[in-house]
Formats: sequence, structure tokens, C-alpha cells
Amino acid sequence: MADTPTTDFNAAPATETAPLLDAERLDVYRVALQLQVETAGLAAHCDSVLRDPLRRASLSIPLNIAESAGRRSSPDRRRFYAIARGSATECAAIIDVLRVRHLAPAADCSRARTLLVRIAQMLTKLFL
Repeated sequence: MADTPTTDFNAAPATETAPLLDAERLDVYRVALQLQVETAGLAAHCDSVLRDPLRRASLSIPLNIAESAGRRSSPDRRRFYAIARGSATECAAIIDVLRVRHLAPAADCSRARTLLVRIAQMLTKLFL
């Protein structure tokens, strides 16, 4: 039987004994992965003008969190957390455009925005 994808990002990776990378221990990383599920659904409603920036900005969040977690100096970590936060605010702006132009269901936009606010708050605490 093939593995089926899961959206339970609070669960341990592959197995209970699988070692975790530094980023995987962070709640903000897991929330950023949940955001990937939401933005994939929203991207289906977009034309390419909005779809590509939404995908890029939303993907930038967990990638920069992971990059930051792998850095050893505090200034390096803060810089990548700040970049991830900037990507989160960019993503929120794109979702606002989708909402006001009625290009995506309001409930989907609301779920994604809730995750983005949470991500921005957590990242702010990490880089201050």
C-alpha cells in the first residue's frame, strides 16, 4: 500500500523514531506547512498573474524558516526569519486581492489569513 499524504503537520515525520531537523521542531514551521495546503487550494482559483506570486511567497515561508533554523549565528537566523515574515505579509496581500476581487471563496481566504497572522506573530517573536 502506498503512503498517503497527510495534512497532520503536528505529527512526527515518517516514523515515531525519525530524527527531526531543527526547523521541524518549530511550531511556526508546522503552521507554514499547513498554509501550503490552504494556498494550494487558493491557487486553483487564480489566474497565473496571482497564482505564481502566491505559490512563490507561500513556499518562501517554510523554506526561509528552515534556512534560519540551520544557521548558527543569531544575526543570520533573524535575517531569514524576517524574510519569512515578509513573505507571509506578501502572501496576505495576495489573498486580500483574491478576496476583494471575488476570485476565491471568502472562507478559504479567511482560513489562510488566520494562519498567516499566526505565522507573522510567531516569526516576530523569533527575530526580535
